[in-house]
Amino acid sequence: MMEDMRIVIIGAGAIGGISAALIKQKGYDVSLVCKHQVIADIASGRGLHIKGVRGEHTVNMKAVTDLAELQGVFDIAIIATKEYDMQACAKELLSFLKEDSLVLSFQNGICTDDLAAIVGRERTVGCVIGWGATMLEEGELEMTSTGEFIIGRVEGDQSRLLEVKDALDAIVPTEISEDITSELYSKLIVNSCITSLGAICGLRLGKMLKMKQARNIFIAIIKEAMEVADALGLKVPPFGGKLNYENLVAGDGMVDSIRRHMVISVVGLKYRSLKSSSLQSLERGRPTEIDYFNGFIARKGEEVGVDCSVNRRLVTMIKEIEGDKRSIKIDNLYDQTFMQRHETETKTI
Repeated sequence: MMEDMRIVIIGAGAIGGISAALIKQKGYDVSLVCKHQVIADIASGRGLHIKGVRGEHTVNMKAVTDLAELQGVFDIAIIATKEYDMQACAKELLSFLKEDSLVLSFQNGICTDDLAAIVGRERTVGCVIGWGATMLEEGELEMTSTGEFIIGRVEGDQSRLLEVKDALDAIVPTEISEDITSELYSKLIVNSCITSLGAICGLRLGKMLKMKQARNIFIAIIKEAMEVADALGLKVPPFGGKLNYENLVAGDGMVDSIRRHMVISVVGLKYRSLKSSSLQSLERGRPTEIDYFNGFIARKGEEVGVDCSVNRRLVTMIKEIEGDKRSIKIDNLYDQTFMQRHETETKTI
């Protein structure tokens, strides 16, 4: 019975808050851990107000500001914080888990290894989030696009995820994957392109990808990421079932180059209003998640002997912006590392 299954969601941002509200509305016993008291008061009082592509809902639930305030143990725990807060949350969560509890990583990057090191591999569930949301103001959340969840255990029988799927289906259709690492890597690649480039130049996606130099870097990020995937033995699925990285990077001729730029231009046109989440973090004076995007690709590249100079340079530049040593400007797209990489590639065309 769903009312007998206890679920805790840590993180009351747009994704965490909407997930908590819609799962609770389906009939599950949901507790929400909020960073700020005002949001906890709203959630447990008049309720979180959700609007957007899934209609309008106001849902109240149990809400606290500290994990220590939780009571009992939980069957499912969802960590919906930023990547850099995930490990600390997981450690605090341990005393509220049963031996067979499942813990979902709702982070954008690949955090499953870090999570498994704390809660155990058989408890760890990776999750690709294929829908969008934004927080309009405290307690006011908008689901901006529909899509899907893809979930998978890093170790153990995937059939145990059927109960998790039922809960997440309250939000969007949920698919269970036998290879969640490859699914996560697919999303990581597109995040590493869109989020990082937007952060260094300050442009929304449509305006940015009208620029040939931005498309050159976009393609270079993908090429490096796919070289790393090949070295790791990952079979990367198309992102969203449509953006096929393997086909995109295939071929070294002029026609192949034109085809790549056309595909990237279509992405820019379709999602032209998209604003980089890392850019939004920088504008608020908060750290980005760059270590878990391009940083992940660069680290894995170093481990397997693949040159990831473009991804590595993006990490450095965004760290400089975080440290007030570099400004956000279009000129960043013409950094020497990016220009050299493009010149090297065009010699083969």
